[in-house]
Amino acid sequence: MQNIKSYSLSGPSGNLEGVAHLPTQSPRGIAVVAHPLPTMGGTMDNKIVTTLCKTFVELGFVALRFNFRGVGASAGSYDDGIGETEDLLAVIRDAQQTYGDLPLLLAGFSFGGFVQARAAKQLRVTKMLLVAPAVGRFNMPEVPAGTVLIHGDKDDVVTLADMLDWARPQQLPVVVLPGADHYFHGRLGQLKQLVLGHFRGHPV
Repeated sequence: MQNIKSYSLSGPSGNLEGVAHLPTQSPRGIAVVAHPLPTMGGTMDNKIVTTLCKTFVELGFVALRFNFRGVGASAGSYDDGIGETEDLLAVIRDAQQTYGDLPLLLAGFSFGGFVQARAAKQLRVTKMLLVAPAVGRFNMPEVPAGTVLIHGDKDDVVTLADMLDWARPQQLPVVVLPGADHYFHGRLGQLKQLVLGHFRGHPV
């Protein structure tokens, strides 16, 4: 079970709007999920983003999604991932003030994965989940060794080859869903089960 509430906070470019998914029990951690590219219509209501939030709250996390600057009611304009990283860090700081100094898990889809990878450089994060992160399209930094990567082999936005080229030097495992496209059409249930299977019982 979960409770859902809207929230807003003051970000670097003004108001940031978001949605919090709250577990009924005491949370085991905070999961922040970042959405895909704003210039291609990405918002916090993206189906992969909402699926991940619902999955993390089922695992006992406070799960937060939010709109980057210039999306929905969030002030500002698109900033190539630089300002969006600052937005994300503001959301994390606010969450830690609101819910306490709980273990932090960062998750992102596509462009959101790029932003999370940038933010992880400034935070002590050991657990990340990146779904079809936008490697090859942005200058993706390296990520913590505990990062979980999920990709579809029919992704024509971020190719599996690009993903493997990025993951290989870091010796990161990649979970590949045969037949899945970039948006995991018809595969969201399977995506949820993969996330549940990995994080259930695992310390953050």
